[in-house]
Amino acid sequence: MNDSTNHLEAATLGGGCFWCTEAIYQMLPGVKSVASGYAGGTEENPTYKEVCAGNTGHAEVIQIRYDPKVVSYEKLIETFWEAHDPTTLNRQGADHGTQYRSIILYSTEAQKAAAEKSKAEAQKHFRQPIVTEIVPLKKFYPAEDYHQDYYRDNPNQPYCRAVIRPKVEKFEKKLKAPQH
Repeated sequence: MNDSTNHLEAATLGGGCFWCTEAIYQMLPGVKSVASGYAGGTEENPTYKEVCAGNTGHAEVIQIRYDPKVVSYEKLIETFWEAHDPTTLNRQGADHGTQYRSIILYSTEAQKAAAEKSKAEAQKHFRQPIVTEIVPLKKFYPAEDYHQDYYRDNPNQPYCRAVIRPKVEKFEKKLKAPQH
């Protein structure tokens, strides 16, 4: 029996509320799992309440486990630029604070190079400068259980209906569109 889980790679990204980014990445072919969590700060084992208070230095992020034979790291980063506005500092829509900053946390030099190259390419599509941080991943802390699969489990919650559903529907259309 061939166990393909040994061949999964990880990508860690933050683009505002982790419920939103999690919902988008769960739709991508080749993505095996998406975990919401915290990274980029200094506090060990932070809680949601601590991260929201803005004192931990952590951002709300997702950690994606993916099959590189099906989806490339470059494709994950390309999706990242489409899934949020990387030109707004510490803010996505009504969510504001350093915990909502745009951030790519790399695990290898190859990821760092791919992220920096992709950022330069993406900048051509934005009028304002991209403010996304590209920094080494020190540690990923999974968020509390109730944050995992949030949109999937709570599609009718008001925030999900108002904020996440329109993003998901827009992304679904893009996934179904013929690729050029």
